[in-house]
Amino acid sequence: MVREPLSSETDVERGKRLYKALTATGEELFQVLLDPDMQVLRSLLKNPSLNEDHLTALLKRRDLGEDLLKAVYQLDISKQSHRLRFALAKNPGTPGPVMLAVLPHLHLFELVDLCTVPGVTPDQKFAAERAILQRLPTTELGNKMTLARRATASVIAAMLREGDPRLVEICLSSPRLREVAILQFINSAKASAETISMIARHPRWKARPNLRLAILKNRKTPAVWFTLLLPQLRIQEVRDLINSRRLNPAQKKLAQDELNKRRAG
Repeated sequence: MVREPLSSETDVERGKRLYKALTATGEELFQVLLDPDMQVLRSLLKNPSLNEDHLTALLKRRDLGEDLLKAVYQLDISKQSHRLRFALAKNPGTPGPVMLAVLPHLHLFELVDLCTVPGVTPDQKFAAERAILQRLPTTELGNKMTLARRATASVIAAMLREGDPRLVEICLSSPRLREVAILQFINSAKASAETISMIARHPRWKARPNLRLAILKNRKTPAVWFTLLLPQLRIQEVRDLINSRRLNPAQKKLAQDELNKRRAG
């Protein structure tokens, strides 16, 4: 007997909230944005007073469902507003198809920021990284140099592979760069005597055993690095260099000279 009026009162109250979502204006709308009922929020999207500020505030919520976010994206105001596109991209609930539609419209460094926004999902980060990588071939050098200081490990590795000494120097100083990316670069055709020397003298990387060996196995490596690095190798590693098909005759001679010194010693 008691539950029926309570249910009736609840329905009445919900009806009032739905009506308010449709008719509220200005500051009242910001209060409606806080409603936990997704149906109320769907009604809100039909409100003629809804503007960019309201939607930006709504998209800061992290509990919005995919259907609601799709509905926000489909609004004419969202398709015309760069700010709302970025807000949609930052929301962890935004579904994949909407993300793919929004990302091409974002600025390069908005994509970089998207990779580091707290709460961003792995899928969103991956999508943003792919969008950045797709733009690299047409990105100006100045922007790439800035990007090398701020980007994720995957993006920095891609710029390192380009082999431009101006980029290589910045990439090597990035705390996000991984050793495996440097190994891949040293073994690539893009590595040059200049960039190999940058790695060999870099304070963070010069003492890495795997990198030292990779440097000494590259035929473009200047002779000075054989003089400096060969004494740090084990005797079997020196023998392996002598037998390597990757070294040029002058490099093999330096390795043989090192081996002869050790034998004499």
